[in-house]
Amino acid sequence: MEPLAPHEKVFVDSSFTEDENHGKIGCHECHGGNPDDPDWKTAHKGVIKDPSFPDPSNTCGSCHDDIARHYKSSLHINLGPFKKIIDKRSSIDKIVHSKVDDARKSHCTSCHSSCGQCHISRPESVGGGLLDSHIFQKKPPMNLVCTACHGSRIKNEYFGENKGLPPDIHKEKYFKCSNCHKADEMHGDGKDYANRYEVENGPKCLNCHANIYDPKSSTNAKQHILHRDRASCQVCHSVKYKNCYGCHVGKDKQGIECFKTKRSTIDFKIGFNSLKSKKRPEKFVVVRHIPVDQGTFAYYVDNGLSNFDKLPTWKPATPHNIRRQTPQNKTCNSCHGNTNLFLLEKDVEPAYKNANKNVIVSPEMIPKKINK
Repeated sequence: MEPLAPHEKVFVDSSFTEDENHGKIGCHECHGGNPDDPDWKTAHKGVIKDPSFPDPSNTCGSCHDDIARHYKSSLHINLGPFKKIIDKRSSIDKIVHSKVDDARKSHCTSCHSSCGQCHISRPESVGGGLLDSHIFQKKPPMNLVCTACHGSRIKNEYFGENKGLPPDIHKEKYFKCSNCHKADEMHGDGKDYANRYEVENGPKCLNCHANIYDPKSSTNAKQHILHRDRASCQVCHSVKYKNCYGCHVGKDKQGIECFKTKRSTIDFKIGFNSLKSKKRPEKFVVVRHIPVDQGTFAYYVDNGLSNFDKLPTWKPATPHNIRRQTPQNKTCNSCHGNTNLFLLEKDVEPAYKNANKNVIVSPEMIPKKINK
């Protein structure tokens, strides 16, 4: 994303004062500082750049308590799943675990958001800067906030920027992120979720496509009924997506924190559902490789992820590249019996095979070809 010029990042237009609500609040009431001090240097002493992080209760919450009281349960704020997943892979040795956790805090928490970093400015992780001269955006602009952070995978998939692959059908219908991802999901509901798929008010395909199992309303009702609870929607309706491998974090010669991944690929794989639940009962799901590695934190501590194999590296995915017709759903046998679509043992690197043993599909478990 193109960076803002220095003046664009901080310029507050006088039109902000015309905002009936936020424009009547003095700068110091949120940001601190002393408005009565004529010396700008001392007047700015104690100024807080983002008064909505880490606790917005005395700023945003003074008017929006219904939202701010659940602030810390928002996955965009707390990045809770990152910690839970890394903790599960981490060594049980307290000293080793503490070093892994310190490394996580340094490298895996910079992409958090906040009230201000959605509704007033770009997120800090993509350079910050005001969205529109400090004017509050009730619905943040997708390209400056949502896909600014979720760019390398979601943006490229949704906009069709992966070479040779089409955009999501919802993009062609001019859907914005907020069409599916509502404010209630973004703001949290006070519950501590293990992953985004557990979020109770998260988006569901059936929210819009409620009639897919009704023969009177859907020409494909029979197929949807046959595959119900057997395969996730994305198994039939996603196309190829990005997979990343082997992330290692550390510091460069100047002491600046950095990371490096081994490689990335554009591929499509179906595996067993490792997050099977009442909400997600499907046997087969699309799986995406995540960039974790046994040596991800090796710069900071040896064997930090000694329980690496407790979780798969091929995880359930919901790529944002939905198409009504895809290579695997053109005919029944485009998928049935097609070993290229499924995550087989040969597709998994030797170092990751044990971690993925419950996700890998053996040839005999692949749905058989249909004889017509």
